[in-house]
Amino acid sequence: MVSSLTLRRPDDWHVHLRDGAMLQACAIHTAKQFARAIIMPNLVPPITRVAEAVAYRDRIRRAVPIELAFEPLMTCYLTDDADPAELERGKRERVWLAAKLYPAHATTNSAHGVTSMERIAPALAAMERAGMPLLVHGEVTDPEVDIFDREAVFLERVLAPVLRRHQGLKVVLEHVTTREGVAFVEAGGSRVGGTITPHHLSFNRNAIFKGGIRPHFYCLPIAKREEHRQALRRAATTSSRFFLGTDTAPHTADTKECACGCAGIFNAPVALQVYAQVFAEEGALDRLEAFASLNGPQFYGLPANEQRITLHAAPLSAPESVAVPGGDKSIVVFRPDTAVGWSY
Repeated sequence: MVSSLTLRRPDDWHVHLRDGAMLQACAIHTAKQFARAIIMPNLVPPITRVAEAVAYRDRIRRAVPIELAFEPLMTCYLTDDADPAELERGKRERVWLAAKLYPAHATTNSAHGVTSMERIAPALAAMERAGMPLLVHGEVTDPEVDIFDREAVFLERVLAPVLRRHQGLKVVLEHVTTREGVAFVEAGGSRVGGTITPHHLSFNRNAIFKGGIRPHFYCLPIAKREEHRQALRRAATTSSRFFLGTDTAPHTADTKECACGCAGIFNAPVALQVYAQVFAEEGALDRLEAFASLNGPQFYGLPANEQRITLHAAPLSAPESVAVPGGDKSIVVFRPDTAVGWSY
């Protein structure tokens, strides 16, 4: 039996750090596990200008001890009136690595998101010229489409036409949750990648309702049927088109445990441990380094990290919750229903 696993220090290609006190509470947990992280721009107000991204990056760096050597990789929040020149400038000045597409009202803090792909066609053309990847929350928001079908419908109605119109645009389908999403990424060639979260690998939609409504298992895109979870596990452990993206998304417990709870799972303190458990269950520990440390840098054209980390085969040791400075609120840390036999 394997007692430890050493791999290149991983990166997280999808992170929500929030701002203010929440940033102070959460950033260190991502920085302890990952060398770099793509930071989502859905603050209030969203990050749409280069100067805003620089200022947010500075706040993140101040929130993380310098000895952790953590690098935040910034993104632009696309709106209907996204400025092509600003996008190109941010990429040229190495402020933005990519831009994020939120369909309007699809998820947390997406009210300023895109209402029509035609509205952002000039922005997408600028990104194509600049070699700036498009990161996609892949769900339609049509209320007539069942919530469990919104990813598959988005791929057909929205993303496939975008890829046909913009032949040079690189795209990441974020937090893939369906077998249709897996198939789409695998058929997309080298310019299409996908991230997979630890929680979507760990549970299916039944877990949200096990013994009652469990708000800390509620996220968007929502977990799907078991057949989709199995497709994700196969993709993560076998395909170079997929890479690690936790989509860690902190909300305080009171905003989760209420009449209209927020969507999001805070998994940063346990992410690598849960991924390792999944790969161990699939008999694929030898492929964890590719998923966590190599596939992402290859897609983004960045060097893999030279530092190494070691995971140990031992029961998970992590806090149940994380306190938010300046008050009595806390953030519940994700735990799968099944045991996690890895520590970091």
